[in-house]
Amino acid sequence: MSAAWSFLRRRSLTQWILLGMVAGGVLGWAAPDTGVALQPASTLFLRMIKSIIVPLIFSTLVGGIAGHGDDLKKVGRLALRAIIYFEVVTTLALVVGLVAVNLVRPGVGVSLGTPADAGQALSGARTTLTGVLLHIVPQSFFEAASQNEVLQVVFWSILFGLGLTQVKGKPKETILAFCAGVAEVMFKFTGIVMKYAPIGVGAAIAFTVGHGGVKVLASLGALILTLYGALVVFGLGVLLPVMLLFKVPVGAFVRAIKEPALIAFSTASSEAALPLAMERVEALGVPRRIVAFVIPVGYSFNLDGSTLYLAVASLFVAQAVGIHMSLSQQLLMMLTLMITSKGVAGVPRAAIVILAATVSSFGLPLEAVAVVFGVDQIMDMARTTVNLIGNCLAAVVMARWEGEFTPAVSATA
Repeated sequence: MSAAWSFLRRRSLTQWILLGMVAGGVLGWAAPDTGVALQPASTLFLRMIKSIIVPLIFSTLVGGIAGHGDDLKKVGRLALRAIIYFEVVTTLALVVGLVAVNLVRPGVGVSLGTPADAGQALSGARTTLTGVLLHIVPQSFFEAASQNEVLQVVFWSILFGLGLTQVKGKPKETILAFCAGVAEVMFKFTGIVMKYAPIGVGAAIAFTVGHGGVKVLASLGALILTLYGALVVFGLGVLLPVMLLFKVPVGAFVRAIKEPALIAFSTASSEAALPLAMERVEALGVPRRIVAFVIPVGYSFNLDGSTLYLAVASLFVAQAVGIHMSLSQQLLMMLTLMITSKGVAGVPRAAIVILAATVSSFGLPLEAVAVVFGVDQIMDMARTTVNLIGNCLAAVVMARWEGEFTPAVSATA
């Protein structure tokens, strides 16, 4: 008995999460009703994780800005470089998605059996530049915190940190010490919650499989495979060359993000993986001030997986209804998607909402959007994982660009 217990204790978190995913998948397939009934176990995990996000982002971001002297040029330079990097990489994601959907043409021959009303409901939330700007600025920090509006919390925390740099003496030291203490506690808090991760992850997979069933995979298999294949191509053709260009230690990076990536995939939630991802990237050798700024902001402006998905799904809709779009029309649609996808990460099922609004604005019927929505959970798992990997990589790249990346000895060993 002691040998078995010792064996179980030696298993890593990654192995337990993988076991949870397999067990959840089998349970969802063999007993769909039981799998669906396990959703509360997954929701508990997500709620615990979401409770970490606001105090973690606030404490690390304020401490990172105000704890490094009064050199505000560093903050401005980091923000500019991050924006440039985000735009380049998300543009490449659109290109990969555009090429993939035109080559495979997954929408050709798809039968639409869903009324337009189902898609019409999704198109109501249109995104405008004014709306994005207003969404960034909170009218109350506590309101933003209570609703887990990550971008609003980041914006307010940056202003608070900048204000703190202009404070001298004991008040500044007190707040910095408080932020440092909160950050350390929240990282330990994350470690405690991660003990529950295999159960929460298994329940999430069981619900996904039990709710959708294998037949959902078969009905739109071409679309799903096109997306997954395009995401793999993006990873190997864009993210890997970026790692090599900026001399990111590939092996250490993969080891650092494997557990956050598994959590992102199984829960289809960026928020679920955010605290652990920040902790692991910092342990990799990225300064806390860079981690605290780049990763949360990236979840609104560097959605590589979601951007690629939008390119694939929007043209899938056109193909499914037999509408030919010229290259110029496709490029205009991609530009629209690039603009409207920024800053709306807090909207539930943001990608499908943006897709419906864009399809509607280009005069395409909404029946196909409702069909896509049927398998959105399965595709959301993959695009969320790529979003996570892309943002973790962005933090390392920014640290390299700033000349502040110091690989941990354990990470490079």
